[in-house]
Amino acid sequence: MFRIAICDDEKIFRADLKEILTRYMTDRGIMLEIDTFSSGKEFAELGIEMVKYKIVFLDINMDELDGIMTAKKIRENSKDMFIVFVTAFVNYTIEGYKVDAVRYILKDNKNLVASVYECMDAIHEKMDYKVTWAEFDFCEGTRKVSLNRILYIESKLHKLEFHVMEDCLQKYTLQGTLNEIDDKFAGNDFLRIHHLNSFLKFPCEGES
Repeated sequence: MFRIAICDDEKIFRADLKEILTRYMTDRGIMLEIDTFSSGKEFAELGIEMVKYKIVFLDINMDELDGIMTAKKIRENSKDMFIVFVTAFVNYTIEGYKVDAVRYILKDNKNLVASVYECMDAIHEKMDYKVTWAEFDFCEGTRKVSLNRILYIESKLHKLEFHVMEDCLQKYTLQGTLNEIDDKFAGNDFLRIHHLNSFLKFPCEGES
């Protein structure tokens, strides 16, 4: 599960950025959770709890506690979080280096979507995060599914029920047994629960 924070005092921009990020992650079969914050102060008040986020998008120009100061507070708790500054200005580069910001994204950029996508591609490359896909001939039709989005698979009377988190929780059925699909899940962070007769997805390193 990817947890992303958006910290910006512009409500419309928060919503737009959340939509872009959701589309990016969904297209790549990655489960995510996005929380939004209307000020640097609100985010900083999380204290040590802020470390649950893998990525934070920070507006630089905010009242009370601006993005640079918020980033410094983040670095007091985490050296691993990816900080992305979003701003209408480009004169904060040196300060950004001090807090190891991975990108600056201009708000008024006509290529905002492309900039966010490039930023996320770069972060995934740094993390060496891979998404594994597999194709299944479900009773509902042949479908390519990201293994990262399968929550669990349950065996019921020679049928398998796949519980998959897409735009919402979906259930697909497949004729067969768990033994027949064992190889597809080898090395992909699934745990065979024999007494429950099911596969359970468990978090790998970097997930929670």
